[in-house]
Order: sequence, then structure tokens, then C-alpha cells
Amino acid sequence: MKKHIGLKIFAGILAVICLFMITINVIPPKKNVENNPFVVKDGELPMIAAHRGGGINNPENTMRAFREAVETIGVDIIESDLYLTKDGYLVYNHDSYIDETCDVNGDISLEEVKERCKNEENRHYIKNMTLSELEQFNFGYYFEDENGERIYKDVPDPKAFGLQIATVDKLFAEFYQTHPDLLFIVEIKNEGELGFEACKILDEVLEAYPLYRDRIVVGTFHDEIEQELKTNYPKLMRGAPTGTAARFILTQFLGVNLFDSGDFACLQIPTSYDLGITLTLDRATLINRAHRRNVAVQYWTINDADEMRRLIELGCDCIMTDDPALLKSVLEEYR
Repeated sequence: MKKHIGLKIFAGILAVICLFMITINVIPPKKNVENNPFVVKDGELPMIAAHRGGGINNPENTMRAFREAVETIGVDIIESDLYLTKDGYLVYNHDSYIDETCDVNGDISLEEVKERCKNEENRHYIKNMTLSELEQFNFGYYFEDENGERIYKDVPDPKAFGLQIATVDKLFAEFYQTHPDLLFIVEIKNEGELGFEACKILDEVLEAYPLYRDRIVVGTFHDEIEQELKTNYPKLMRGAPTGTAARFILTQFLGVNLFDSGDFACLQIPTSYDLGITLTLDRATLINRAHRRNVAVQYWTINDADEMRRLIELGCDCIMTDDPALLKSVLEEYR
């Protein structure tokens, strides 16, 4: 008799749990952001994001790369990282130092540069240089074309070839009139006080380009910069930092996404994480659950055609790639 009662109690608890799980997955969750230009409509193909401007097609983070990505290839999004110069300009660069992309060390090989840069004292950090100092250098110096040729090594005037370091205001000015619908993904790389100043300057630059204010998403790996953006620049859309992204993904996998309190606009993730075991993130269920919150799912950094096709089939919102020309050709197959 007692066993029978125990089974009834267990069945009742199980039924309550099942009903609870069904309910929280049926109730529409609150949208993270109301209007999100980074989410594609049902049935539309993913957006092309030129990672670093498309570092396979052109010298990364240069105006030459950005111009070809937008005007020739026709990308939807420009993606890159921002650093603050000594005199208060925001420039695009992947690393905090410039040695591996320009001729700041003179005529030596890239291998020699990398060896020298193992000692941090030999690095030329952006935060220690003015914009005018940075603009002296050829940022296409080590770029190699598909034949392995350094085709921009000896250009007489890097500025004429669009090979100077690019600033955020110059990039906005370049496309604002002709491509007002262009989207931007930026990551503020500076931390602490420099990061706070970078947020302020980005916000000030956007004052001159109001249409882009609603077409840019800002990310960071630094908790204090994330808090700065949330507190003092709440109208700027944000990408999910690592911890927030992890919590969101966990709630989706457990089916309790109703309890996630994130307010980010874009989930920018690789296709998998290695946590001792491989956690696969290229899942249609994850994308669908993110879309319920009006969150865009953007995968990085995808340079393989078959992987691009798989993500297209899953219905993601954006593929970030160093080779936007390749992604454009893959998307043409679907069109």
C-alpha cells in the first residue's frame, strides 16, 4: 500500500515538473531588444560579416579591405576590434600592437617579427602611439595574395592604396551617404580607464552618424566595460560577453530559457567550445530559442565552404568570415 502511494506521489511530482517545463517553453519570453536589425527574417539567408574587413581577400582592417568588402563583394556587416590611440582616436586592429601587420620594424620577415614580439618590450602598442605616428606605416606590408606574393610590400604611397590604419570616424564617413544600411560589429579591446574612454569616444563619433547608432553592436571581454556600456550607454546594442553567453546557452540547453535575464542583441559564438568535452553550438534549437528573444546568432570565424553551407541550412543570422568573397559565392548557390 505504502509503495503504491509512493508511486502516486512520484508520478504527481513528475507530472508537475513536466507541466512546468511545457509551460515555460510555451510562454513567449520577453524580447531582449525590440528592434534588432541583426536578426534575419524567416526564410532569408544569413548576413555576410567581413571579419577584420576580410583578411583573406585584402590586408585586414585597412580602408582597402573595407571598401572592397562593401562596394565589390557587398557584405552586410563590417566586423573588427577597436583600440584607443595615445591621442584619443579609435582605430581598427586585431591586436593591441601593430608589429605583425605593418612595417613598423623595417624590412624584416614576419617570422622575425613574431620572434621579436615574444618579448613584450619589443612590441609597438597602439595605446603608446599617436594617430599620426600610426599613419606612417604600410598595413599591407605582410599581406600575401593567393599565390603567396606580398603584393603591397613596396607600394610608394600606402594612403593612396588605402593601406593606412583605419579610424572609426573615417570608416563611418566613407559609407554613411552611400550605404546608410550598413551594419557594424565592434569589440572594445581596451580595459579599465582606457576602455571607459573608448566607450565615450565611440558614442561621441556616433553623434555625427545617427543612422549608424541603431546599426552597430558593441562587445567586450571586460566586465567593467560591459557594465559601463549598460549603465552609461544603454541605447547602444551589445553583444553577449563570454559569461552572459554561457549562461544563455545553458538555459537554452536545459529548456528553461524563460529565466534568462540577458538584454544583449547578438550572440556571437564559435560552432563549438572545447571544455574537455566538445560542446557543439551549431544547433537549430539554439538559434530558434535565441530568435524567440529577438537575439541574432552570429558564428565566427568560418572560412570553409561546407561549414558555411551547414550554418546556412541551420538558419543562423550571420556568418563572420575572413573570406567574404567565398561566402558570397556560397550564398549565390542558394539564391
